[in-house]
Amino acid sequence: MEENQGQELREFNRLYKKLEELYHSLSLRLGMSDSIFSILYTICELGDGCSQKEICEQLSASKQTINSAIRKLENQGILFMRKGEKGRELHIHLTERGRCEVREKILPVMEAEDQAFIRMPEQDRAEFLRLSRIYVDAMIRETSSIRALEERT
Repeated sequence: MEENQGQELREFNRLYKKLEELYHSLSLRLGMSDSIFSILYTICELGDGCSQKEICEQLSASKQTINSAIRKLENQGILFMRKGEKGRELHIHLTERGRCEVREKILPVMEAEDQAFIRMPEQDRAEFLRLSRIYVDAMIRETSSIRALEERT
């Protein structure tokens, strides 16, 4: 039984990596890094005017990583930053060029995702989401006690 579980986990990991490779390949074909693709994708999800903090939370990425990519996009004329009404929080807005990039590059990927998901029968989609939530919750529980070496000293 344990051997079967190991094979199932290897198959799951293989499929997960295949999906990651697909998105990496898409990023390259679209002429952008994975982080820039992810940021533009996330801006589409969160909406124009979202904050850097929201992007970091959505992507589970460090502020430094996101900030570096955002600065690059800003220098390329894809987006600009504007101070929010409260505090120091900066809001990210797409320029006309950025909206064009999103229309041409990001929205077709989102549409492909929608189509791939819709091709699954409704019951399978619900089951896929239910099982994914169970797995993510289990991984959070199982990894909660793992700490980096510097945290232990």
